Formats: sequence, structure tokens, C-alpha cells
Amino acid sequence: MIRLTNEQWERIRNHFPEEHIADGRPGRKPIPTRRVFEAVLWILNTGAQWHMLPQSYPNYKSVHRRFQTWCRDEVLRRVLMDVANELRDKGALDEAECFIVATFVMAKGGGAEIGPTKRGKGMKIMAIVDRHGLPLSVSTHAANHHEVRLVQLCFDFYMIEAKPENLIGDRAYDSDPLDAELRKDGIEMIAPHRGNRSKPATQDRRRLSRYMRRWLVERFFAWIQWQRRILIRWEYHARNFLGLVQLACLVILFKQF
Repeated sequence: MIRLTNEQWERIRNHFPEEHIADGRPGRKPIPTRRVFEAVLWILNTGAQWHMLPQSYPNYKSVHRRFQTWCRDEVLRRVLMDVANELRDKGALDEAECFIVATFVMAKGGGAEIGPTKRGKGMKIMAIVDRHGLPLSVSTHAANHHEVRLVQLCFDFYMIEAKPENLIGDRAYDSDPLDAELRKDGIEMIAPHRGNRSKPATQDRRRLSRYMRRWLVERFFAWIQWQRRILIRWEYHARNFLGLVQLACLVILFKQF
């Protein structure tokens, strides 16, 4: 996706502060936000460096500066929340059964929130998707943190108001303290037991059958990784990389209208 349709642009344009600048103000007019947004989508899709932006788009320095402002002010996060809640109102999102997992991303641009692992320095993209494989939460964290400790942080980036009834994960999420913590919010964690578990089993075999549909969250990562710019973190600032991941999720959600 490189170009926005008129319908897509009208759905999100009010979130951008540049769209509310009066026409009669003194000084040079800012570059139209839609052109800047489409230029960022080109970078996201191709994985190219910023200075390789084609001349048909605005100057890459202006585009990069505007994109960093959106990430710093969490504009893209608000856009994503607005679109996700609109889809939920239409019945396209179903939070009754959700899936959670993380994927590793190599980091070669330096910066903060990068952790050492056996695979090298990098970070994790945490995601919660609904029963259709559509994103309900995406966040990025240093790769040296265990996923159990990141679950609550993942909910800080939750896009819709209703929390999931059942949250399904792999063996990494087999944790009795995590189960108890999520139950306080009315969330039931479903995860296979680890092979070295010494405590009594807590999972019902019938409920564990839901785990067979965990491929939905793996498919979600396959979808967003078609956007080449997030295959490797080149951005120095972690919030800029998160902004690109949020844009990749927006591309997926736009296809549901």
C-alpha cells in the first residue's frame, strides 16, 4: 500500500495537527500531510533508506522530521485506536478469544531499548490479535526481557476498550502469577504447561484445544513483515520503530473496511 484512497484519508486526517492550520496564517504553507503520510508508507513498504525517497514525494528531510513528530506525540497510536474501535463497532473485531506472542527483530541502528540475546542484539515486537488475526495491541521492548513480564506492558498499548475474555499463548506464558494477575481484569490465560513444570497442572485439556488456532497470530506477523522496513530495526529511536510497526498494523486494518 503506497497510496491512500480518499475514504481512507478522510477517516484519519483529523488526527494530524497540520490539517488544522488556518489557510490565512502568515508564512510558508506546510507540505500537505497526505503526501507526507504516503511517503512514509513508501519507506515502510520498500525498506529503503530515507534519502532514497523518490522525487515524486516531498523532500525526505521534511518527511522524516514530520514522521518523528507524529511518533513523539503518539499521533499514529491515536489513529490506530480510532480505526480499531470503528472496526469493533462494525463487528469486524472480536476480542472474546485473543492470541499473544512476540517475535525477535535484529537491531542494527543502535539506540535505546535494545537487549542482547543468543541471536544477537535486538528487540521484541509483542502483539495481541483477535480471533480473526487482526491486531488489538502492538508494542516493542528490549529483547532480553522475558515475555511473561511484558504482558501487562502490552496491555498499555491495547487499542479497544473491551479486554479479551480468553488470552492464548505458547509455553512461555505458563505462569501462575501471570494467571492470577490477569484474572483480576477478567482475563483467562490459556497456555500449555512447560515441560519442566513442577507445580500441579492448572489448564483444562478442553480449553487447551483453543491453542490449535494460535497460527492466527503467526499469520499476523507474516502480514506485517511484508513491510520490509520492520524486518530489521534501523531507527535509532525506539519510538520511531514502534511508529512503523503501528503503520503496518494500520495497513492491515484498512483492508477490513
